[in-house]
Amino acid sequence: MTAEAKKKSLMRRVDLANSQTEQDILIQEAHSDSAAFARLYRLHYEKVFRYCSRRLFNRHAAEDVTSTVFFKVMGRIGSFEGNSTDFRNWLYRIATNAVNDHLRTAKRRAEAIRVAVHDHGRGRTFAKETDSEVQEKNLVLKQAVLGLKPKYQIVITLRYFEKMKLIEIAEILGQNPATVRSQLLRALDKLRKELEAVGRLEP
Repeated sequence: MTAEAKKKSLMRRVDLANSQTEQDILIQEAHSDSAAFARLYRLHYEKVFRYCSRRLFNRHAAEDVTSTVFFKVMGRIGSFEGNSTDFRNWLYRIATNAVNDHLRTAKRRAEAIRVAVHDHGRGRTFAKETDSEVQEKNLVLKQAVLGLKPKYQIVITLRYFEKMKLIEIAEILGQNPATVRSQLLRALDKLRKELEAVGRLEP
């Protein structure tokens, strides 16, 4: 039997049984074989995705984080040593770190916009929320930003999500920094009103 035939036979057996021994073999094959890694991905995707969903309470965010997890696994699989149980635990550790990174990033972005809106609103503050509500809060922020005109979406996204300076934004848009600053102030004012309308800012 040729090497290719053996590989196909292994893939079929894993599809049918998914026994621990077969997964152990598949993990070893995945060190150097992309088809074997693809099969590992298929075997474990749903478990990782469900875990991320339960942590994030947001399907789209969970899909993004799950993709990040398997991208990291793909880059490190060559150095992985262990059996299928070790591999499962390794996946969950990577997923846990990826979710935590996502939440920290989302919280920082939300905080940056909250601070900007607070400062621009001259004393207005965000309603207090617990850390467990950070995903809901970010969804509201995203919806509010999407409710703005494209030119305002652009400056807010570049300033607070891409962390660019006004001069950098001006270069991208072909405008002078003073114009960008004016647009950003108008965008923040409109964003504040959008957030007030849905009760995310105290009047």
